[in-house]
Amino acid sequence: MSLGYFSYPLPVNEPVLNYAPGSNEKNLLKTTLAELKKQEADIPMYIGNKEVRTGKKIAIRPPHEKDHVLGYFHEGGEKHVQQAIDAALVAKEAWANTSWENRANIFLKAADLIATKYRSYMNGTTMLGQSKNAYQAEIDSACEIVDFLKFNVHFLSEIYKQQPISSSGIHNRLEWRPLEGFILAVTPFNFTAIGGNLPTSAAMCGNVVVWKPAYTQVYSAQMFMRILKEAGLPDGVINLIYVDGPVLGKVCFTHRDFAGVHFTGSTAVFNSMWKTIGENIPNYRTYPRIVGETGGKDFVIAHKSANPDVVATALLRGAFEFQGQKCSAASRAYIPDNIADEVKKKLIAGIKSFKMGSVEDFSNFINAVIDEKAFAKIRAYIDNAKKDKKAEIIAGGKCDSSKGYFIQPTVIEAKDPHYVTMCEEIFGPVLTLYVYRANKFEETLELVNTTSNYALTGSIIATDRAAVELATNALRNAAGNFYINDKPTGAVVGQQPFGGARASGTNDKAGSMLNLYRWLSARTIKETFNPPTDYRYPFMQEK
Repeated sequence: MSLGYFSYPLPVNEPVLNYAPGSNEKNLLKTTLAELKKQEADIPMYIGNKEVRTGKKIAIRPPHEKDHVLGYFHEGGEKHVQQAIDAALVAKEAWANTSWENRANIFLKAADLIATKYRSYMNGTTMLGQSKNAYQAEIDSACEIVDFLKFNVHFLSEIYKQQPISSSGIHNRLEWRPLEGFILAVTPFNFTAIGGNLPTSAAMCGNVVVWKPAYTQVYSAQMFMRILKEAGLPDGVINLIYVDGPVLGKVCFTHRDFAGVHFTGSTAVFNSMWKTIGENIPNYRTYPRIVGETGGKDFVIAHKSANPDVVATALLRGAFEFQGQKCSAASRAYIPDNIADEVKKKLIAGIKSFKMGSVEDFSNFINAVIDEKAFAKIRAYIDNAKKDKKAEIIAGGKCDSSKGYFIQPTVIEAKDPHYVTMCEEIFGPVLTLYVYRANKFEETLELVNTTSNYALTGSIIATDRAAVELATNALRNAAGNFYINDKPTGAVVGQQPFGGARASGTNDKAGSMLNLYRWLSARTIKETFNPPTDYRYPFMQEK
């Protein structure tokens, strides 16, 4: 029963705490980190009303301190995927029929719990489990996840208000139904906020969800799940499971009630999902929604009018924060020859000034890459560049996995604009730059546009307004998030809805209404107040 129209006004973005020396938030976070390190977590799957422990335990280790064990999670198998689906479908009717205000307030309460009681725990589990420094964790696992929850409530309330017009004698209305079946959410290691948003955005719309996080993000994912439970999320609405990808796909993508997938991860995995779903279309109750944000080969192009300090700072932050493990991280740069020497000098000096090490030392700007597999892949690119005449390493290049997976931020200067590290996604602290002739700006814009299949983020740095306009138009399809005189990272919920096209995904813009529409199915209802009682129309009469 609806007894009123309830207001969910546009929120303000969660303030970013600065963790200054002596601040309460810094002291609390350090205490929490010490507490988490003293414990050995035993992490179950959450299926329906059960905490499921299989005994098949996988250790969680900080990437920057691989000999330390934070705890273990219990890996599941095929039967647990089926159990999660069953639990979701059992919860579906009651959840879909729950009033909007009661659904909304669960997620608003979760946002409040994260912003206050559990802020240091969300940040602490992210720092230790994913090797993020305090500031990178704060903007991710505190601020962005709070913003997703609050803004999505507001956006969905605005969608619910959208209704058709009615003419005399009839009344029209729209119902914004959840999808018919269950939603699969598959989330990556690099952003705790993505891990929170993908399942909750669909659940907020009245859907039930099976959520599989990356194994390297389980530590913070389970903390978020515990917070949702405390906020009052009913059993079975979101089911958190830890299973291998192929096992997950085998069960979910052949299930009659599969209604959609909300995915962030690699392009190759997303392509495989799409193919499998397509092959199973006849088996489904309804056409599944396929929403994905995948890879990027994100660019910065500087114009001859650019300030070298602005260019260098955008690259140092955009390429190397969180070790370049952002879908949006700057990984290829095009620098005009009139400022190239100065930009390179500043890049080299900046990298030499970086401190690298554990997240528990807050003076470290750089921490470890996520795991051994990522370390080996990134190191291979660097080692190949050291031997290739088409490339020169001008900064960094050192790799050390003795204590943790540390890769020194590295800048490669490519002699060929199509050198491999200008084209392929590396997902690590490696920036490749190409120096172009300053009078070849337009030709270089075309090079930027055609070098990569990805189209996620990019930026133009220039003080010449005509150059800004030219680049904005020429690169319209090269990036779903385009930045002017800034790094290509740091999208804020409600300010820069995030997503790209081409090989970077379906561009359904997380953090906006556009994404929520994908988890809704509209039903039009027309009511006629004075229905006709004769089939004949006036035009049929001659007199």
